[in-house]
Amino acid sequence: MKLSELAQRLGAQFDTGANGDPETEITRVAGIEDAGPGEITFVANPKYAPLAQTTQASAVLVAEDFPAIAAATLRLKNPYLAFARAIELLHPSPIYAPGIHPTAVIAPTAKLGRDCHVGAYVVIGENVTLGERCVLLPHVVVYANAQIGDRLLAHAHAVVREGCRLGDDVILQNGAVVGCDGFGFAKDDSGRWHKIPQSGSTILENAVEVQSNACVDRASVGETRIGRGVKIDNLVQVGHGSSVGENTLLCAQVGLAGSSHLGRNVIAAGQAGVAGHCNIGDGVVLLAQSGVHGDIPAGSTLGGSPGFDHKLWLRCVIALQRLPELVKLLPRKPAKDSKNENGTNNKREG
Repeated sequence: MKLSELAQRLGAQFDTGANGDPETEITRVAGIEDAGPGEITFVANPKYAPLAQTTQASAVLVAEDFPAIAAATLRLKNPYLAFARAIELLHPSPIYAPGIHPTAVIAPTAKLGRDCHVGAYVVIGENVTLGERCVLLPHVVVYANAQIGDRLLAHAHAVVREGCRLGDDVILQNGAVVGCDGFGFAKDDSGRWHKIPQSGSTILENAVEVQSNACVDRASVGETRIGRGVKIDNLVQVGHGSSVGENTLLCAQVGLAGSSHLGRNVIAAGQAGVAGHCNIGDGVVLLAQSGVHGDIPAGSTLGGSPGFDHKLWLRCVIALQRLPELVKLLPRKPAKDSKNENGTNNKREG
């Protein structure tokens, strides 16, 4: 794609710089440290701004107020978003032709919308409803009575369990499991654990993505609900009966215990954990490895385990690093003279 056309399609202000040429063919997107001729890169983090002066890329996506450089620049309000759109344009996703592979097993009561792609060894259970233009890649399994909207993209080995409901434009990466049994057990009089049937369902609203080997449990009663636009990273665990508000991000290895309730636009960074029956308000940020054991008001930023206010946490971390120095400043108690068995002092007088 010509550089001028790419700028037009991204809605960017095009500046040729000293070396730019609107007719340059752009073939791919690359990182700023590795980009070369015929490639476009981006600067969204000020840390990498100096590299823009020496990059060999044919063009750079930058903010509107970025200083002039030798390479051509495409200036936009949000260069990181433009970077994502450039990848879509230059590296389009595979297109899967409609059709059903002869090895797929589809129950006679299942209903598939038009133009679906059903890959090898896919299993679709009784009374499943599948919307239009869905793509189920090899070994995907959809249990009985699941209801799925339009344009599902389910990668190999994704599983949708019985009675679950998925909206439109859902993406399930490899090994994602929607609606697995919640972790519920009750101890009987003999001390053995008795499994609590997980009779509820899991609901994913529109434009949800669940990435590889993440699990969203079904509820014992009622539902587990993932709101519109939520993105769930690899190896995340969402416990039974939980709810996650719109446009929330759950990063790698986040764990939500049963009946956790997160508001809208929450960000839970890697390995953050939320204890059961906690309410997390809108816009909360849980920093990496934060441990939350109670309700958190909207707009808070937490760090540490147990999690507490981020600014206070930073002060505590700084103080912890200075502890060895502070200990040296403390007055030392004089050592007590040892005594012998008769209680007399062993110290000899001169």
